[in-house]
Amino acid sequence: MTETLAKQAAAPPEEQEIVIRVRGLANSFGEQQVHEGLDLEVRRGEIYGVVGGSGTGKSVLMRSIIGLQQPDEGEVEVFGVPMLSAREAALQGVRKRWGILFQGAALFSTLTVAENVEVPLREFYPRLSEKLLDEIAAYKIVMVGLDPDAGPKYPAELSGGMRKRAGIARALALDPEILFLDEPTAGLDPIGAAAFDNLVLELRDRLGLTVFLITHDLDTLYTICDRVAVLADRKVVAVGTIAELLALDHPWIQEYFRGTRGRAAEEAVEEAEARAEEAEAKAGAAQGGAEG
Repeated sequence: MTETLAKQAAAPPEEQEIVIRVRGLANSFGEQQVHEGLDLEVRRGEIYGVVGGSGTGKSVLMRSIIGLQQPDEGEVEVFGVPMLSAREAALQGVRKRWGILFQGAALFSTLTVAENVEVPLREFYPRLSEKLLDEIAAYKIVMVGLDPDAGPKYPAELSGGMRKRAGIARALALDPEILFLDEPTAGLDPIGAAAFDNLVLELRDRLGLTVFLITHDLDTLYTICDRVAVLADRKVVAVGTIAELLALDHPWIQEYFRGTRGRAAEEAVEEAEARAEEAEAKAGAAQGGAEG
């Protein structure tokens, strides 16, 4: 974790910078009320997971924050900018500071991977030379773990996991401070999903990102999320670490996290932590023996 993130994490909650703030959010579609009085705050440098049952409006929440959904009521602030009332120039300034990975990566099928990565660069910096655009795209592609030869390929030529990584490369094109991820591991096999989780952790720590993550993947929630917000009853009913959520008696939370899959995810994390501690202990013993 970067020094800035370490200082941020060490500060008490009341002193940590809030980069996303939502107050009294209401969304409806016809007579169906999706959100009502929804509040949340995302701190700089954290991986903030959002989970909820089908129809609780997880993706609608993200779309409301990034401006693709006009809420019925409420306030949304990103970096202190009121997103529902600010002038277009201010909104453009905020949009440069985030990157988004939609479900399924949402790559343009008629563009190569490199051309997809260049899309936001061309939108916000139209005067960049073709040479510089190509260099930035190549760098981002390698950054997310793709081979350099993925650049000239089209999305149809990539596996599902590779398309997700290409989508991340495009989301990182503008060197954002916030990364929005909507069901990033959906459709991936367990090995691919675990590799993607590790990529998100690595990018957060290396680049100092704040990650807003919508997921139903229990392994992801247990493995990489610093805090998790639970959507139910049209609002955020609880926010906390997994341990803090498990201590609550809300029926949906208990059913979700203490069900068969929840227990399996918890056991997998505990086993991984035990293996890491064992490896660290062996390494320490070996070093001590060498010094002796």
